[in-house]
Amino acid sequence: MTRVIVTGAAGYLGPHVVTALLDRGHDVTAIVRLAGTAVLDSRARVVEADILSPDVDMTQWDSDTGAVVHLAWKDGFLHNSRAHMSQLSAHYNLLTRLADSGTNRIVALGTMHEIGYWEGAIDESTPTSPLSQYGIAKDALRRALPLALPEDTSLAWARAYYIYGDDRRNSSIFRKLLEASDRGERTFPFTTGKNLYDFIRVEQLGRQIAALVDATDITGAINCSTGTPMSLADKVEEFITENGLDISLEYGAFPDRPYDSPGVWGNADRIAEVMARG
Repeated sequence: MTRVIVTGAAGYLGPHVVTALLDRGHDVTAIVRLAGTAVLDSRARVVEADILSPDVDMTQWDSDTGAVVHLAWKDGFLHNSRAHMSQLSAHYNLLTRLADSGTNRIVALGTMHEIGYWEGAIDESTPTSPLSQYGIAKDALRRALPLALPEDTSLAWARAYYIYGDDRRNSSIFRKLLEASDRGERTFPFTTGKNLYDFIRVEQLGRQIAALVDATDITGAINCSTGTPMSLADKVEEFITENGLDISLEYGAFPDRPYDSPGVWGNADRIAEVMARG
């Protein structure tokens, strides 16, 4: 059993990571901004803290910490928010302070948006050229941390792809479809839907990230993905059917964005190896 801190535990992904870690037998401290609004597994210890504050008191939750899963990130669904770059140093300072105080395993959440425009599978050697403030900030943190962490602190950069599931709590097209159905709408304006993406359920992603905590020999960028591309149209049509929505897609109502890749997905070989360990 390892004592694991999870930052951003009350966010979209956090509750699923917390439960997956507890199921693996870890002692979990979930860090949240507002404890009263957090809906988390009752087995976790919940601590309220502003982790990005320069004077945050880590003594209340940093004692004998073996690992940290860093999920906290403001405006993750707003890719050109100014918060990404303005808070970058705070993320860097937090993780380096934790490492300096003895944390020997860090699993930090990355994103496919670090890559920028790319066609085909992404692996750990794929060059990054991000096209949004979100991608730029995440990529900068990914590059900076290995240069600053002590030798005995291992870093896994969990690069996530197109997350769905628990859709009332995200900001994706799936939530928008549910809300349109709630309003009684019977058509939904859509693109051609031809682009291929790597869709992963939030529960599966939570289990992958939890497994990386234990796989301390696995470092660098790891694609937390399925490795299987699927067209946006096929996935959305599947979602409509699975949820029994009386709504149809209005194909071509919106143009396809010229900067979106025709198809991009993660090479999932390394995460498959981790998950096979149990």
